[in-house]
Amino acid sequence: MPRTLIAPTTRLHTPWLEAHAEWGPGLHEDGFGLESTDDVESAQGFASWVARLNAKSDHATCRWIVEDERIQGGIALRHQLNERTGHIGYGIRPSARGRGLATWALGQILDQARVLTMDRVLLVCAADNAASAKTIEHNGGTLEETRPTEHSPVRRYWIELGQPHS
Repeated sequence: MPRTLIAPTTRLHTPWLEAHAEWGPGLHEDGFGLESTDDVESAQGFASWVARLNAKSDHATCRWIVEDERIQGGIALRHQLNERTGHIGYGIRPSARGRGLATWALGQILDQARVLTMDRVLLVCAADNAASAKTIEHNGGTLEETRPTEHSPVRRYWIELGQPHS
């Protein structure tokens, strides 16, 4: 199954809604840049949201993880450091987890960070999210610390961006 990272597009409205429905209610699709005020159900609202994501391209690179026209997840590279969420956030729809998609997508977005001449990036994941920690570590992440937050503890990882990581 060929996989690719693509910029958000209105062409994939229906597949995006299918992925969104699989996550269930709430705003937990990390990597999609979804805000509580975004109307993604209507064609017009979805088009506005996609336009907003693409307009932020000088501040963040948002990409959808797609296999055969099916959206499997999203990943976002913030060009400036956000101490709470880090430089990179990603999420994989529940039915697509465990197949290495996040590891692959993170490797791809790290290449984009190198193009932007970023020296290192911060990634933050829930302390109890072993799968995300493994994804980050596979891509060269070094644990800085586990830090308490108002909701639950998080792990903070740094990835140094020298040569591409295998």
